[in-house]
Parts: sequence; C-alpha cells; structure tokens
Amino acid sequence: MALPVLKSLEDCADYSKVIEPFLSQLYELPSNVLSTVTSGGSLLSLYANTNPLVSGFAFSIFLGGIFWVASEANRNYSQVDRLWSLLPAFYIAHFSAWTHLNDLPSQRVDLVLFWSVIWSARLTFNYWRKGGYKIGSEDYRCVLLFLLAAPTYIILLASNIEPKVGLADLIFAGTELALVLSEWFSDQQQWDYQAAKREYQQTAKIPRGCGHTQEDLNRGFITSGLWAYCRHPNFTAEQTIWFVVYQWSCYAGNVPYSWAGSGPLFLIMLFQGSTWLTELITAGKYPEYKSYQKQVGVLLPSLRPYKPVAATPKIIRTSDLAKREKSKQK
Repeated sequence: MALPVLKSLEDCADYSKVIEPFLSQLYELPSNVLSTVTSGGSLLSLYANTNPLVSGFAFSIFLGGIFWVASEANRNYSQVDRLWSLLPAFYIAHFSAWTHLNDLPSQRVDLVLFWSVIWSARLTFNYWRKGGYKIGSEDYRCVLLFLLAAPTYIILLASNIEPKVGLADLIFAGTELALVLSEWFSDQQQWDYQAAKREYQQTAKIPRGCGHTQEDLNRGFITSGLWAYCRHPNFTAEQTIWFVVYQWSCYAGNVPYSWAGSGPLFLIMLFQGSTWLTELITAGKYPEYKSYQKQVGVLLPSLRPYKPVAATPKIIRTSDLAKREKSKQK
C-alpha cells in the first residue's frame, strides 16, 4: 500500500495517518532497491508501489550523500548551489509523475508543477548570470529543498477526495506566478543598477538609458523600483513563494497548519541569517545605507518610497582634474 486510506480532507494533513504508517518503507527501501536490481525486477514497479513522500525523501538523502562525498573530494562545498533552482521543481515533478503512473487525479498537482517550472527556469537563468545560493551544508540543503516541495504531498492526497481544480487553486497558482514575476523584476532591477554602476565607475559617465542619476550611482546601492519600498524584495518574494505553497496545502487539507510548514520555516530561518549578514556588510560599506534602513523595511514593504537625505559627491575623472589645474594656471 503506497497511500493511506483517508476519509476526510483533514486526514490528508494528519502526520500520524499520512507519514507514520510509511516510515517502515523508508527503512526498507535501500534493501528493496538492491534486491530488485539483483533479481532483475522492475524499479518502476517498486517506485509506483512506494509512498511518494518516502521515495522523494529517500532520494534527497541519497543525493545529499553524493554531494557530500563530491564536496570532500574536491574541497568545493557549493555543489548543491548548481541545483538549488532545479531540485524543488524536480521533487514536485516527482509527485506529479507518481500520480500519473498510478492513474490518480493529477490536475491540482500538475498546477503546482506548472508554476514551479516557471520559477525554476527563472532562477536557473539568474544563477548562471549572477551566481548561486550558498546556504548550509550539502546534505542539509538537499533535504531542505525536498521539504519545500513536501506540501505537494498533502495536495496529492486531497486530490483523491476533491480531484477538480477549484477557484482557490487558481488563486494560489496566480499568486505564485505574481511572486515569481516580482522576484524577476527585483533581480533585474538590481542587475541593471549594478551594471550601470560598474560602467559609471570605469568611465565616470552615466550610461545612456540606464534610468539612474549620478546621485543614484554614487550612492552605491539601488533605491529605486521595488527597492524603494523594500530593502530585499527578492528575498521577500522567494520566502513568500514557499510559504504560499504551504498555505495551499493547508487549504487543500482544510487545516490551519501542519507538519508541511517545516520546509518554509527552515528556509525563512536561514534567510534571516543571510539577510542579517548582507545588511551588516552593506551598512559598513555605504554611509547612506543607515538612512535607507530607517526609512525602508528590510523584508516587509514600506508604504512610502525612499527619499535620499542628501546628494552623494560625484566621481571626478583624473583627466578632468588635470584640465582644472591647467585652467587655474592660465
């Protein structure tokens, strides 16, 4: 038996009914895989007959072990960074594939997969353009990325009772897409600003069409667009994305909270540490940042945009200084 027999939506989020009965499968899975391979049996059949939460969690542990060995061998402890943008969507795809393989109602799970693929594509592009995330140890991150997708399990179970996509499901999916779009805008605004700042520092000329003034570029950090209302709008969007998935599962299971909140909770805790360090470094680097901190919320948007307290001295090229000296001598 791969899924529990449930009578109500509330049962779908009950740890004692949807997880505890299948813990034995987790312990037995390594030996079952080995015996299936050695006997020439079907791994696909074993996959279909194993609880999807168990098989997904087991794979995250297995993957964490591989990354840990690779990290120790190469002395490179950022192996998972390359897959940060792929694994949550992969795990959600696992739940979707499992429902299709077992001919179970899959519309609601497929809807979760739809927006997660868009999130993954956007974040993957951003990773290769700017670099990846570095949060925690290799094995821990693999499990964390699975826990972010784990609320999909509750939605899968609830779909066996209420299979059709409802208005609330569409609202949740629309909210996720809006958050992904928000994250894309904030990252793009940051990218454009930093590119303009680098060019300005090299040439002492404001890049044409960059949309920033000399004061903006001298300031050293972006305070326009979404960044005028929130100091880390991309962080806010990323954390909210996974919290909304969790809330989606709570709605599907007709409960106010559940065990599925562990993944988003750990992510939020890790982001708090990362945000604190970023704030500390930035405040020490740019004098005006403390004023920015007083006016603009760190994660929760402020109602009013940031207003600079004073202009920042502009950059003067060496050639301009030489011309000024010559004019004085004349």
